[in-house]
Amino acid sequence: MPLPTAPLTVAAVQAQPTPGDVAGNARAAARLVGRAAGARVVVLPELFLPAYHPPTLGADPDGTDVAADPDGRVDDARLDPLRAAARDGGTAVVIGAAVRHPDRRRTISSLVVDPAGTVTAAYDKQQLWRGERELFDAGRRGATLLVDRWRFGLGICYDGCFPEHGRAAAGDGAHGYLCPSGYLAGSAHRRDLYYPARALDNTMFVVFANAVGGVDPWRFNGGAAVYDPEGRPLARGADSGEDVLVATLDPAVLADTRAAHTMLLDRLPDGGAARTTLVA
Repeated sequence: MPLPTAPLTVAAVQAQPTPGDVAGNARAAARLVGRAAGARVVVLPELFLPAYHPPTLGADPDGTDVAADPDGRVDDARLDPLRAAARDGGTAVVIGAAVRHPDRRRTISSLVVDPAGTVTAAYDKQQLWRGERELFDAGRRGATLLVDRWRFGLGICYDGCFPEHGRAAAGDGAHGYLCPSGYLAGSAHRRDLYYPARALDNTMFVVFANAVGGVDPWRFNGGAAVYDPEGRPLARGADSGEDVLVATLDPAVLADTRAAHTMLLDRLPDGGAARTTLVA
């Protein structure tokens, strides 16, 4: 897969949505997109539109969910401010939502709002975490977002804990990995390991957005970041407070890293399936 030829500016957001307030959170998202002026791609946290708050998501699915048509299009007036922000900024916005599909599946999804204001349920979370399985159905396939010749694999939070998920994106030619997330307070060690590791594993950029704030047990720990293809932070948020982290992805860095670290070319197709067992 050819590498992109021009740099691309992206933004990772950490912010605190209000449980159940899709319209208000869409307005907040529009404001945050405005803060990322100049970014071509803006990534907001997992389930940002309804907020990651299982009691509310369980009690009021009609109020928290958005509906997708058979083609994945979402037409919901509550998202109009976000559509306007994407159009005004020429921005592709990736934002977390609870999505109701025509076949009655309910998924944790990433919506993509394109610069024309079209909203698509682009990717459904494949790896559900703990109690999410009681409220949501797992996604069935991966997805890649194309922006200005850059290819981005889409993941959501727990997906990024599985090396094979990021590797599947890289296998599809991804130059980056976009991960809206919701990491709880107390998980900073894992948060700060998984996403730099996915970057280095696959020599690709990673854009990690995360929720922040809230009340225990649903209190989130920020740390949004953009990582280079060796897993080094280009931009990094604190563990608390709203922030918009803007960074520019350089195709020369991608090319140089992949020339120096050739894991994608050298990996065994079967992961070394044949094994020997020794007894000591």
